[in-house]
Amino acid sequence: MIILYIILAIIAIVVGYCAGFFMHKRLIEKQTANASNSADVIVENARKQAETERREKLLEAKDESHRYRAKVEKELKERRAELQKQEDRLLQREDSLDRKDNSFEKRENSLERKEQKLALDQKHIDEQQQKASSLVEERQQELERVSNLTQEDAKNLIISETEAKLEKERALIIKEGLEDAEAEADQTARKLIAEAIQRSAADMASETTITVVSLPNDDMKGRIIGREGRNIRNFQNVTGVDLIIDDTPEAVVLSSFDPIRREIARIALDKLIQDGRIHPARIEEMVEKAKKEMDDNIRKTGEQAVFDLGIHSMNPELIKLIGQLKYRTSYGQNVLNHSIEVANLAGVLAAELGEDVTVAKRAGLLHDIGKVVQHETDTSHAQLGVELAKKYKESATVINAIAAHHDGVEAQHVISVLVAAANSISAARPGARSDTLQSYIHRLEKLEQISNNFDGVKKSYAIQAGREVRVIVKPNKINDLKAVMLTHNIRKAIEKELEYAGKVKVTVVREVRAVDYAK
Repeated sequence: MIILYIILAIIAIVVGYCAGFFMHKRLIEKQTANASNSADVIVENARKQAETERREKLLEAKDESHRYRAKVEKELKERRAELQKQEDRLLQREDSLDRKDNSFEKRENSLERKEQKLALDQKHIDEQQQKASSLVEERQQELERVSNLTQEDAKNLIISETEAKLEKERALIIKEGLEDAEAEADQTARKLIAEAIQRSAADMASETTITVVSLPNDDMKGRIIGREGRNIRNFQNVTGVDLIIDDTPEAVVLSSFDPIRREIARIALDKLIQDGRIHPARIEEMVEKAKKEMDDNIRKTGEQAVFDLGIHSMNPELIKLIGQLKYRTSYGQNVLNHSIEVANLAGVLAAELGEDVTVAKRAGLLHDIGKVVQHETDTSHAQLGVELAKKYKESATVINAIAAHHDGVEAQHVISVLVAAANSISAARPGARSDTLQSYIHRLEKLEQISNNFDGVKKSYAIQAGREVRVIVKPNKINDLKAVMLTHNIRKAIEKELEYAGKVKVTVVREVRAVDYAK
């Protein structure tokens, strides 16, 4: 029975499997048939949609083709209309050209007739000119026969008489023009100089050859002198300055013709007094420090002067030389102050005349730079200044201004003349130099007296602070040759009778005036 049940179970399983297989197969076939039908439907729908889209695109293409054709037909129509207009204009131009051709033909015919008439008139005019020339020639021959003068002689006579008349008129015009120009120039120059002086006021000259150093007490004098005078001797040997200790309370005097050495000595002595230790080694140490401090002061002084004047790009060595001018004097006038004053005056004058103000100030500041080294040689300070300016690559205008500021060479630039004028103004103004008023007036009076003693002199005037004497002579007694001799004689008399610094220019003026009145 068990075996039977097992066999029945196996048969049932086989039958169930076969039934399930056949059912699954039918299900698959059914699904396949459904899928095939769905695919056919999809394909059919796609075909229909594609057909629809093709028809739509075809319609759109037809519409686009219609629009394009309409556009092309419109453009063709417009072009045909434009071509028609151009053809009409061309026809109008052709008509206009035809009318102009007809007009030109008429004008040509008219011009030909006029040319023929002008030719006839020219022929008639030539005949008349020939007749007139013959008559003029006959009259000229008759005039020459009557006056006994050829045509060339008569022409020269007329020209000479005309030139004589014009020469007088020209001389009068030139004289009047010169007088007006001189008056205007003198007025303008006075105005410029007055304005320049007003803008550049400077101190009076007060430089000396001694320096007074204050002491805290009189006991310091003994310490300065030292044992058996060794301190004072060492100080004088190291500085080259005389140290004068007298009865003046709480003060000693430094004396030297060299302001730089005197200033170094003053700085060193001040340091020694403040330190309190005074002995030969300390003196030498303080003098060395004073020299270094003096170098710094000189450089700063030069830089300050250049900065105040607005001058740029100057060689550092030249700036140091400018700083040394502070310790140089000329007739009691501080050379640096004088140079700054000349630079300001030259700058003001240059501005009024439209010249380069910076170059004028530069030339004015450097015009006396040669005085820094003048004590080392017998060469004039102007020549030494030119050499220094060339050495430090200054411009030709500055070099010429330095060389010409005392009339040593000819001024080649307007700025050179302005620097010379500014130098004269700065040196000649009252109080600029240490001469007393009495000696100044005496020198001027003596110059005029020497000139007036010569025969033929009408009047003489000492000008330019005694640098020039202008002599007016009597024209009926002194001719041009005698005027030259008189100049030399006055120069010799001045050199013999007067003592002065620099040069004195002697100018003899001989003037003939003719005056008449029209009534």
